[in-house]
Amino acid sequence: MIEVRDLSKRYGSKVAVDHLTFTVTPGIVTGFLGPNGAGKSTTMRLILGLDRPATGTATIGGKPYRELVQPLRTVGALLEARAVHTGRSARDHLLFLAQTQRLPRGRVQEMIDLVGLGDAADKRAGSFSLGMGQRLGIAVALLGDPRVLVLDEPVNGLDPEGILWMRNLMKTLAGEGRTVFVSSHLMSEMALTAEHLIVIGRGRLIADCSTEEFIARSSQRSVLVRTPQPERLTELVSAAGGAILPGANGALIVTNLDAPRIGELAAGAQLVLHELTPQLASLEEAFMELTADSVEYGAQRPVGSEVTP
Repeated sequence: MIEVRDLSKRYGSKVAVDHLTFTVTPGIVTGFLGPNGAGKSTTMRLILGLDRPATGTATIGGKPYRELVQPLRTVGALLEARAVHTGRSARDHLLFLAQTQRLPRGRVQEMIDLVGLGDAADKRAGSFSLGMGQRLGIAVALLGDPRVLVLDEPVNGLDPEGILWMRNLMKTLAGEGRTVFVSSHLMSEMALTAEHLIVIGRGRLIADCSTEEFIARSSQRSVLVRTPQPERLTELVSAAGGAILPGANGALIVTNLDAPRIGELAAGAQLVLHELTPQLASLEEAFMELTADSVEYGAQRPVGSEVTP
């Protein structure tokens, strides 16, 4: 279990983490979300003892990271996968870490096989692609068979097959009763992987709830309607204060009216409906809406440019 209590961190005049409190429980994948600059990486660094907080505590299994005797056996972390000696092979890197934690040599080969680095295990890490480097970072995180995992963007650089593998791996590890805390900007992946979400913005807690509840908080609700008389339905909905957008394959997307009201309007006009399905926002849509006031960087920038955290 990871417990964060009243955690704060400041860099000069910049407040990176602002009195955060949350708990990451075992048995489920917990997603850690927030806009760029929200304080996610700083929070993970504080949990892992890489920075000292201004206030509060962060503990793993009831202890600060620095008090863990053999930390790799307790917590596996992936923060910067490419932080490896470029002249050292993947195998040698894992062997070195295994020796520092008194882990059996056989564990190294197990991890090489698990992450799919068998053909590259004896190559220098400096020659690795982004995806291969990511797989090595995952192997390091799992080397000590830890009960707690802290993963920052674990699917970064992986191909679609690797993303699916990582998604299933995280679910399997959580299913074994481990604590899995994962940060990602890929909302589609978090929607498929995380059962619970910790969402922050500008260093403050925005949400600590199930993924389902977080999506339900969004006001972006619509109703998918199919009818052989779309023009007539459009008239009825518009007159009742609703709005209609075209959907796929001739469907209509209705907002500002709920499904029962649309059904009543159609029945009153003897209008045939082939489908009337309420639609919730996607996780990405809910995230964009609920974190809109916490975006660190302005939206006005040249088309095609990227914002770097």
